[in-house]
Amino acid sequence: MPDYSMTLPVFSQLLEPAGIVPAQDYQDKPVLMCEVAPDVELRHRIRFALQQPVTFRMAAPDEIRRLLKHWRAELSPDIGPGAEDVFVSGYEDDEELKDLASEAPIIRLVNHLFARALDLNASDIHFEPNEDHLEVRCRVDGIMHRIERLPARINTAVASRLKLMAKLDIGEKRLPQDGRIDYKLGNKHLDMRVSTLPGVHGESIVLRILDRGDTAVSLQQLGMPENILKTYQGLISQPHGMILITGPTGSGKTTTLYATLEKINDQSTKIITVEDPVEYQMEGITQIQANSAIGLSFAAGLRSIVRQDPDVIMVGEIRDHETAEIAIESALTGHLVFSTLHTNDAAGAITRLQDMGVEGYLISSSLLCVQAQRLVRRNCPDCSSSHQLTEDELRVLRVEPQHFAGARKGSGCERCGGTGYRGRVGLYELLVMSDTIRHEIAIGSDANVIREQAIREGMKTLREDALEKLAAGITTPEEIVRVTRAVSGT
Repeated sequence: MPDYSMTLPVFSQLLEPAGIVPAQDYQDKPVLMCEVAPDVELRHRIRFALQQPVTFRMAAPDEIRRLLKHWRAELSPDIGPGAEDVFVSGYEDDEELKDLASEAPIIRLVNHLFARALDLNASDIHFEPNEDHLEVRCRVDGIMHRIERLPARINTAVASRLKLMAKLDIGEKRLPQDGRIDYKLGNKHLDMRVSTLPGVHGESIVLRILDRGDTAVSLQQLGMPENILKTYQGLISQPHGMILITGPTGSGKTTTLYATLEKINDQSTKIITVEDPVEYQMEGITQIQANSAIGLSFAAGLRSIVRQDPDVIMVGEIRDHETAEIAIESALTGHLVFSTLHTNDAAGAITRLQDMGVEGYLISSSLLCVQAQRLVRRNCPDCSSSHQLTEDELRVLRVEPQHFAGARKGSGCERCGGTGYRGRVGLYELLVMSDTIRHEIAIGSDANVIREQAIREGMKTLREDALEKLAAGITTPEEIVRVTRAVSGT
């Protein structure tokens, strides 16, 4: 790519969608041409992205189209003139598709997209075909961001390249497929889970990025409040019982489980896990990959695990009555069992187990605690400054201003990509079993009754933890509303 101050991401994310294009001599003069003058907010975003003053000038539609064609070719030579024949669609033969996926331009393009996603610390890359373009988006700190908009003609080439790397059936476009890509970039060794899904305009492909060198997360780094961390560490030291981690997809449940196993993993403890998939490989732990296609479900894996004389068992998720029953039976017969559930709050996990057909007395006898969690974005440490909560923010959060003098908000900088956020931190709600709560579970009380009893006994809710992190300047009101609005009592 030429050494212009304007890069392809700025062009594809900000300028091209708004009908704004650099003048042909942009290298010497920071002049942007447009048919309709951009509003003040867009002007500010463009100047911030380019990190220099910019002059906007009006141009005729024909001139805008000519310049767009010129800059597409200049800023993305791998998909510009000369490569057109490589990217035309209509390939049906497997060998032709493999040849297409092995062309140098498409290899460079896919590698460029991987590198861009890694620069952003993305957790997922989404390739989304539309009628007239291929959208490439990344999930960064839980939020989707577009990184490229590519011509629709290269969709077949990109899909074929990704499927070839993932060792999938390159000619199968009608059925979903799952695979993995091992990818090395510099000193980073990545596992990427690949999922394909047929759509109207082509295959949607999503890659989950797993960094093999990024597993050393301790419980102390997760952001648990000190009192919750102390209690949780005491509970995971128990010789037997069941501990559940709950929350929606993407709330950090797996990270918490791995940090927990890392904490208790030593020479005197036999730990076995059954996961779908095994996201990170941990030394000293026997990890089993569930595979329902060959009959190795969570329940089947658990049934085999208990015959392996483990001290600690981790099952990736309790999805059905059979898995729940075996997990509870294991907890009652001398094993420490960890697992996850998809529920909104801690008390909801108990209701979910009851809905699966597990008797209340079994739940109350086996369960040690339930921890619910969410992830919120952290304020960028380089650009955040003191923030006084507005009247609207105070009203939505239902709080008084005197408690939030330490609130902060990021303004956006190069380090955080202009978002004002960098990294994420957990919100936690730990429901610990007491005699009273066990009694409520045994008699079939609903989640609201159990939750209220836990609060009376000192349980800090997700909302309360969120407000404490707001007061400490860790996150923002917008993040709290976005993440906790579906939680009971918020």
